[in-house]
Amino acid sequence: MNKLKFNHLLALVSTMTLAAGSQAVYAQGAEEPEEIVITGFRASLQNSIAAKQDSSSIVEAVYAEDIGKLPDTSIAETLARLPGLAGARTDGRTSGISLRGFNENYVGTTMNGRELLGIGDNRGVEFDLYPSEIVAGAMVYKTPDASLVTQGLGGVIDFKTLRPLDKDRIISFSANYEQNDLESANPDYDDKGHRLSFTYSDKFVDDKLGVALTVATLETPSQEQQYRAWGFATVDSVTGKDWQPRNENGTVKNQEQVDNPDRATRIIGGQDSYVRSSLTERDTFAGVVQFQPTDELGFTFDALYVDFSESKVFRGFEEGMFGSWTGGQADETITTVKDGIAVAGTSSGYKSVIRNDAESKDGKLTTFGLNAKWQVTDTWALTGDIATGKTEKDLINLESYSGVGRANSAGQGAGASRSYVLNSKGAMFTSLGTQPNYADPNLIRLAGPQAWGGAIGPLFKDDAHPDGRNDQQDGFVNNPTFDEELTTLRLQANGEVEFSIINAVEVGVNYSDRTKSKDNYGAFLTSPAFFAENPVAGAPYSGGDEAVPGQFVVGTADLSFIGLGQMLAYDSLALYKSGYYYSTESGKYQSDRKGDTYEVNEKVATLYGLAKFETGILTGNVGLQVVSTDQSASGYDSYNGPGGLVIANPVEDGDKYVQLLPSLNMNFQITEEQVIRFAASKTQSRARMDYLKPGNTIGFDFDTGRRQSDNPTRSAWSSATGNSQLKPTEAIQFDLSYEYYFADDGLLSASYFFKDLQNWHVSRASVDNFDSYYIEGYHNVNLPEVLNDDNTVKIPANTLISKRGPVTSWEEAGAGYVQGTELQASVPFHIFHDVLDGAGVTYSVAFLDGQIDYSGGTLQIPGMSRVSRQLTAYYEKHGFEFRISGRERSKFRSEERGLSLSLVDSTDLGAELWDAQIGYDFSETGVPGLEGLNVRLQVQNLTDEDTSTADTADSRLITKYQHFGRNYLLGVTYKF
Repeated sequence: MNKLKFNHLLALVSTMTLAAGSQAVYAQGAEEPEEIVITGFRASLQNSIAAKQDSSSIVEAVYAEDIGKLPDTSIAETLARLPGLAGARTDGRTSGISLRGFNENYVGTTMNGRELLGIGDNRGVEFDLYPSEIVAGAMVYKTPDASLVTQGLGGVIDFKTLRPLDKDRIISFSANYEQNDLESANPDYDDKGHRLSFTYSDKFVDDKLGVALTVATLETPSQEQQYRAWGFATVDSVTGKDWQPRNENGTVKNQEQVDNPDRATRIIGGQDSYVRSSLTERDTFAGVVQFQPTDELGFTFDALYVDFSESKVFRGFEEGMFGSWTGGQADETITTVKDGIAVAGTSSGYKSVIRNDAESKDGKLTTFGLNAKWQVTDTWALTGDIATGKTEKDLINLESYSGVGRANSAGQGAGASRSYVLNSKGAMFTSLGTQPNYADPNLIRLAGPQAWGGAIGPLFKDDAHPDGRNDQQDGFVNNPTFDEELTTLRLQANGEVEFSIINAVEVGVNYSDRTKSKDNYGAFLTSPAFFAENPVAGAPYSGGDEAVPGQFVVGTADLSFIGLGQMLAYDSLALYKSGYYYSTESGKYQSDRKGDTYEVNEKVATLYGLAKFETGILTGNVGLQVVSTDQSASGYDSYNGPGGLVIANPVEDGDKYVQLLPSLNMNFQITEEQVIRFAASKTQSRARMDYLKPGNTIGFDFDTGRRQSDNPTRSAWSSATGNSQLKPTEAIQFDLSYEYYFADDGLLSASYFFKDLQNWHVSRASVDNFDSYYIEGYHNVNLPEVLNDDNTVKIPANTLISKRGPVTSWEEAGAGYVQGTELQASVPFHIFHDVLDGAGVTYSVAFLDGQIDYSGGTLQIPGMSRVSRQLTAYYEKHGFEFRISGRERSKFRSEERGLSLSLVDSTDLGAELWDAQIGYDFSETGVPGLEGLNVRLQVQNLTDEDTSTADTADSRLITKYQHFGRNYLLGVTYKF
């Protein structure tokens, strides 16, 4: 299917926009039309435009077209269609949201005005955690006012839930059948799912008591084909060996490379590609009780419980191919070089690692809130609000290695022989000659084909390996757990006053107590066959391997999408949970485990005042927040002591500070339909949780090929730490907006904003002493002399290592800016002719620019695409509903999981995504029993868009390519 392109539609939208303006002027003198009641998407659009027009700030709004049904199948997808917002896909589904160039970690998120929790690693909310069935609408504040106590550099997103006293009786049931057109490549996972929801809302006791309940459950599948490069080595295009023209001290190591610098070639060092299948399950219970005993007094109680689980399998091959990445195992040849990149080559002899990896994530979220409002007089009201929330997340990420036999064993089988060609999707491989049958359960052995167990090698000593073995690692498990709690209390008073141009004021205080903890557990896994009795006397380890137990074999996985064929598939998570593996806790031998175990607590008190003013055509508000913060964190200083065991010393740190955040919003109503808005404010985003951990991870790595004892920046010592005294990143921002409301469902707007960023958190390296961690004898290195190519001594024997080395920490050292222009048009076709009533388009585009200046260089803003576009074309008439929506964003700075599930920077190349929906509402048929029925068919990712990330230095080098397929949903909703 040919992809729809935004530039093909720009001319059409521009023409309709100009026509809309002229037609609206003409319509002002026409006879008033008969009032027509509209429903569905058009009603949602009209309500959203009305909310935008009535707001005193620069906002975007979205309203559910009916209870339990937003214009999209998730909150995240709905938000991603709003001007100035952009969605980020995780496993093929929109989860993260960027607002005005800042990702979700820099966006304030609330529900009914209360700060919202997620189950992620940091502050950012995974928006697809919250089902659309519980949301009645959302308001996106691009400019803050003083009453928004939860703030963010990008803005604030506030979700609104159902209020039963504001609605007539509702009984609604919805069901969806879901299927992915990318057939599951894993035999134990399906490509089908479902979604069910029930909503009940009614009023009692003469409309003084309202009760609403929503129950929603889903099982949704996801499939993926992924190519992933280990990275890219620099090699000699003639020899294929590593590019090393000079030694570290500058002396010549390879004269031929010095004389021929054009032979330096970047090449894929290795790859680990796989097919992924997953199943997401989510059960949600949301309840609201409203009690309005008198006209002056009202209470609202909210409760929400979300039980979220996700299971995945990742099955594929992991292979080193070129340079030092192969460990000297492979025979390598470069066949084609283009502009400094080896685009084709061959590699043979590497012992492929057959990966049967798995992941399970279990999360729970519980929130309760009670709001009381007392209308003290006709003009003054008091409001009190208390809420508490809690989230838990348990993540198991399992690596299971198998192949043609244990590394370095006499019985290990032959390695792989492959050719490859780079392409826009990464690479395509072709087998050369006779290959091992990786799908044969009799050939594949449960053992690591590569010797990756050096970290715990000293634990596995025998007569043949007195210094320890490195062939005992057959897998690894990451099992971090997260817990977070948030309690808030808010008191406010608002009323009318008469003081100059000020006509109303609001004052209040908000207190929040938030705690987030992480326990980063991990373990090395070893097959029991490694410990089998060895017939050689005195050797306790056989280093053996064995076939996968038959009860865990599930069939084969298909890697044909990348030319790698079939491989054996087994249930590694069930194998692990059965107790099969011998586990060695990595935290005892890797200092970064305890260094990444922490608890952060924040107590924040916010006192605010807001004054609303009006004079002539000018309205608006001015306000000030006084924010007092008491933050603290606990963790561990961890380092390797004698015998390699980690020593972990508890540490605590924190800070107290006060900030002033002023805000101003001004609206000039130049005509009844046109308004110019100006805003100025100071806003902030608090530091990421993983930046606030106080633990200092101390490393000692004496590598004779890299380290120099006389150079502290190249010392064997190193350390990485957080900073529990980090203050929030701040922005002084200005906004200017023009909005033209030429019809109830018609809008043209243009806005410009500028944000001056201060206190940006950057990672800074310095040199410090490690005297307190130095242990005599243990940190003395006694090595034979190692010579450079010119026979000069590189590392003398009996070297006493320097006690100085680099320390990396987070500091408030960056400054920068983000600026942008946003254009928006909502054009209903009824302004052209009555026959076109029911049809229309909405279109928006945002152009952003920005950067962080630091230490003579620049950094990208996390989540900022320089261009993002959204377009929706719709038609609703006589019960028939059709909608097609597209969104596009250019490349942006993102994050992905690295070693030990750590978050590492990456570049997402962006995407253009199209979704479509067609349906029929039977309410207009007059057929008894069908008045409440609505049926619809939705297609997500209509054009089968892929996602790619690239090397940050050269976008031609694809580091990750993901293909997800289209997703189909057939749904029915019935309202009684």
